Amino acid sequence: MAVAMASCSLGLSLNTSNSSLKKPLVNPLPTGALLEGSPVFGSKSISIVQKGRWLSSSASIIAQASSATAVEDGKPDESDVIPVPKVIIDQDSDPDATVVEITFGDRLGALLDTMSALKNLGLNVVKANVFLDSSGKHNKFAITRADTGRKVDDPELLEAIRLTIINNLIQYHPESSSQLAMGTAFGIVPPPQQVDVDIATRIRIYDDGPNRSLLTVESADRPGLLVDLVRIITDISVAVESGEFDTEGMLAKAKFHVSYRGKPIIKPLQQVLSNSLRYFLRRPSTEESSF
Repeated sequence: MAVAMASCSLGLSLNTSNSSLKKPLVNPLPTGALLEGSPVFGSKSISIVQKGRWLSSSASIIAQASSATAVEDGKPDESDVIPVPKVIIDQDSDPDATVVEITFGDRLGALLDTMSALKNLGLNVVKANVFLDSSGKHNKFAITRADTGRKVDDPELLEAIRLTIINNLIQYHPESSSQLAMGTAFGIVPPPQQVDVDIATRIRIYDDGPNRSLLTVESADRPGLLVDLVRIITDISVAVESGEFDTEGMLAKAKFHVSYRGKPIIKPLQQVLSNSLRYFLRRPSTEESSF
């Protein structure tokens, strides 16, 4: 699992976008578009400058497939049992590229249109492979930024990648929307029931060597969640070095390697971080337009 963030080895920038994530963008993000602000993965200090609002569940960062006529070439429905869709964004396994893995039973094809949509985000697919196991067919891509040739280190762009993949999955496999939290916003068939956030939310922090800790977060999924998690962590001066972000059906599962001033997070700060995340994840969501 992997997602690169705040001060250590990767560079991270956050935007102050303030639009709506409920509808996909017709035009994808421009090639190499990076979003203003800090924190930055890979620096030794974190500074957060807010010129507006953080991009969160209210931001619009989805890029649709480039061609409305393209076909993902997937396997047609042959069973009433709909598999659980999984999208993994891994920043740990490859030092030079962001690795994306997509699974939906054995229903996925070559995903050529998904790769095209990723290119429209200013990305290059430098490697692709497919493998099978008992859980189904796994499509795996190694992607880099087109402008730098480096792995993706911007949380907003990582979230755009995630939502673009999910949007394409719902577009070409509408039955998947009933298994995804995003089906409520983007799908034809919304999930029959929502996840109880109090039950689903799990936060754990462990020591992970002499210089960092491992933070794991599991909660109900929603648009913008990846960016929001990074913002909350870095708001209390905790550096996010790398990690992984998984979408498994209705749930989001994140793993972050974190540190405080180059050291593991001490117990009092662990409690502050855990409480901050728990408060954010469990609070009721309210539309800004209702104020």
